[in-house]
Amino acid sequence: MIADAALLARAEALVAGLAAAGLTVATAESCTGGLVAGLITAVPGSSAVLERGFVTYSNAAKSEAIGVPADLVAAHGAVSEAVARAMAAGALAASRADLAVAITGIAGPGGGSAAKPVGLVHLALAARDGSVRHLERRYGDLGRPAIRTSAVADALALLEDALPAGLSPARSVP
Repeated sequence: MIADAALLARAEALVAGLAAAGLTVATAESCTGGLVAGLITAVPGSSAVLERGFVTYSNAAKSEAIGVPADLVAAHGAVSEAVARAMAAGALAASRADLAVAITGIAGPGGGSAAKPVGLVHLALAARDGSVRHLERRYGDLGRPAIRTSAVADALALLEDALPAGLSPARSVP
């Protein structure tokens, strides 16, 4: 669990905004291991907005639980825009949620390469209207906890930006 008062306050505002809009969320998390879902469920009343969460840490889990094609992972690697988009779309398809946010990345301390360094994270948000938004972050080798916390913050930002006007905090994901 993330013990960050600012992130918890954002999660509280997000839950209120989602509830007011009548929207539900699913999560598909790899490197964050369920931290986004955990943060949302730390908020009283979150059962009205969190439809389900998938922790798809392994490549097999990505394929089996949310339908990410194994050949897509083989072609692009688990940490890629293509896989993040497929994770978000797959979580949406495997749930009754209105929105699905997905995260895949390299939190370290090992596992990075020159092309995909530690701190590389791909996030995606899929909506029932068929839109899928992608966000790539290169946080740098900040240490595993900081990379994962940063990814959670960016996942919240994607969800905040998906709220209807007037229900979202005054922020935007670049």
